Amino acid sequence: MTARLPGPRTRLVTGCAGLALTALMVRQDRVGRRETRVFRAVNDLPDSLFVPAWVVMQLGNLAAAPAAAGAALAARERRMARRLLVGGTASWALSKVVKKGIRRPRPALLLPDAHRRGQDATGLGYLSGHTAVAVALGAAALPRLHGPARAAVLTAIPVVGLCRIYVGAHLPLDIVGGACMGLAIEAAVAIAQEGGERPGANPTG
Repeated sequence: MTARLPGPRTRLVTGCAGLALTALMVRQDRVGRRETRVFRAVNDLPDSLFVPAWVVMQLGNLAAAPAAAGAALAARERRMARRLLVGGTASWALSKVVKKGIRRPRPALLLPDAHRRGQDATGLGYLSGHTAVAVALGAAALPRLHGPARAAVLTAIPVVGLCRIYVGAHLPLDIVGGACMGLAIEAAVAIAQEGGERPGANPTG
């Protein structure tokens, strides 16, 4: 897989537009029929998938950002390490801000027959912080990856979001909104790094 990502400014605009659109689409008191169908198609999968789903979900938790940054440092990729740490951490933190602004409940409060697997997710639903982190980390890392490693990351990014639906933590628009925010934040970090590397800019170390 050698296809390149769009430039950071394109990613920023795309991510912000997708975030705004999904935020306008969600409702605090109901779930649309199409979103409900997608949710049930994933959430109704067999309980036997829970353990692998739980493992994959950890790629989007807060600890994934410093873990990815540590791996980049071990590979002597200091610039990439900063990008992973800042992008992943900012995605997690800003997801909390967006949740409080939109105030969409978790799926079980909107769809009482939703399957809830593992520890119940607390707080609000829109948007998915796990998905935002996974997309931010994946988009930052992809340009440095090739072959099986790149294929694995391209597969893992959407699967994290699907797993959050499977365990009953999020609805589909929560996932799309999280992906858009993660893409926008990663792009903003990339643009900031580019600015810091221009001639005459202060060195970042």
